[in-house]
Amino acid sequence: MSAEWDVVVVGGRAAGASTAMLLARAGMRVLCVERTRLGSDTLSTHALMRAGTLQLTKWGLLGSVIDAGTPAVRRALFHYGAESVPVPIRPAAGVDALYAPRRTLIDRLLVEAATTAGVTFRFGCSVAGLNRDRSGRVTGVIIRDRDSSVRAERAGLVIGADGRYSYVAEAVDAASRFNGRAASAFVYGYFQHLPAEGYEWFYGPGASAGVIPTNDGLSCVFVGAPPARLARLVDDGGLGNAVRTLAGECALEARLLEATGVGRLRYMRGLPGYLRRSSGAGWALVGDAGYWKDPMSTLGMTDAFRDAELLTRAVLAAPGPGPAQLEALAEYESVRDALALPMLDVTERLASYDWQVTEVSRLVMRLTSVMADDLRVLAPICEPPDLPVTVGAWR
Repeated sequence: MSAEWDVVVVGGRAAGASTAMLLARAGMRVLCVERTRLGSDTLSTHALMRAGTLQLTKWGLLGSVIDAGTPAVRRALFHYGAESVPVPIRPAAGVDALYAPRRTLIDRLLVEAATTAGVTFRFGCSVAGLNRDRSGRVTGVIIRDRDSSVRAERAGLVIGADGRYSYVAEAVDAASRFNGRAASAFVYGYFQHLPAEGYEWFYGPGASAGVIPTNDGLSCVFVGAPPARLARLVDDGGLGNAVRTLAGECALEARLLEATGVGRLRYMRGLPGYLRRSSGAGWALVGDAGYWKDPMSTLGMTDAFRDAELLTRAVLAAPGPGPAQLEALAEYESVRDALALPMLDVTERLASYDWQVTEVSRLVMRLTSVMADDLRVLAPICEPPDLPVTVGAWR
């Protein structure tokens, strides 16, 4: 007989594992299904902003991130052509430094914390379908295991945390509320012996780049450009040619020549931003499944943690199916949208590359203002709400 769960979370990365962890800590029975293997790497800029670091502190995980040797970042440096503007990371809201953990570290820490809280994980499994009742409410998932066997798992709520190409979003026909037009394409790589003064962001005519110090003495380096231009550079001379050309246009090439590349370069083709409807009868979306903005913002993990917190509080406010849950999920979505839309507006402008270098500082200031709005929402939430949760209340 199939198990019955209060929540099935589809996707066990930053958004999914953190949501599963928070729900299990509140007493809910949670199954988390992840198609990749435990501990596998994924493409990421790694950088946590203040709101993301705050969440890890509240969840009791920042100490483990620090103990793993993740360097503290106490300054950001913005390079606008030949001009460099340092910005210190001053202590505020309980955060005195920022961190950029490797995904092999932070994803594992989240899984371990979720497992300790009681979450059941199934790695290497995919979701092959959603079950519904006669009213159309989602009532569970159909899972395809590694041996290709199929099983059904019943749940009061299915949460899609399965990324940009979310199966859950497609299965529930989650309508788009915002569709961007602009997109950046990027090449990512890791380098040793590349000193960085904290987070460093570079902007040149039609180009962007970043240097983000992370674990094991490495820095994550990315270069970006409009998709068509980056594709031409790659076609002309491979990923290395794209990195050299764009790094040169952003005044980063000389430093890269003194560094040592580690591992292979990775290419991410551009995808315009979007905002999807993210709640309905028996389902919700979190993280990139519901909301995607251009990686130039480097806010992917921070926003994933924020939305995990917001969605968890909505679920705990109304853990069983019915009008109250629909209302709570709609409120989660409303708050997320209010925070996401200004971010999409700024990143759409940045990803267009239709700007002069002298204009970028104003866009960065707008980006900083939007991040402050996130912090104002999250800072007062010190602990999960003290609400009774009856396991299996939906049955």
